[in-house]
Amino acid sequence: MIRSFRNKGLAELFADGNTKHINRSFHKRTMERLDVMDAAADLIGMNAPGYSFHPLNGHNPTRYSIHVNGPWCLTFEFDGTDVLKVDFEQYH
Repeated sequence: MIRSFRNKGLAELFADGNTKHINRSFHKRTMERLDVMDAAADLIGMNAPGYSFHPLNGHNPTRYSIHVNGPWCLTFEFDGTDVLKVDFEQYH
């Protein structure tokens, strides 16, 4: 379950289905991924085709990435069954 966000626009999108802080063309794909993250009981549940799910190097605690579109990704931490500090970013 998603417990916290780093990105205000992402939190708005998840809560309301809309935000002016993230390009509208990303809303549908981002919401699909957020729904999967919110429902996942473990990290394996987030490794869906097309998501390019992987851990990021050099972060403690470990952060993970799910591809959205182009260079845009959802990055987050995972603690037990909780998804924490979800961000929408270009980390490359």
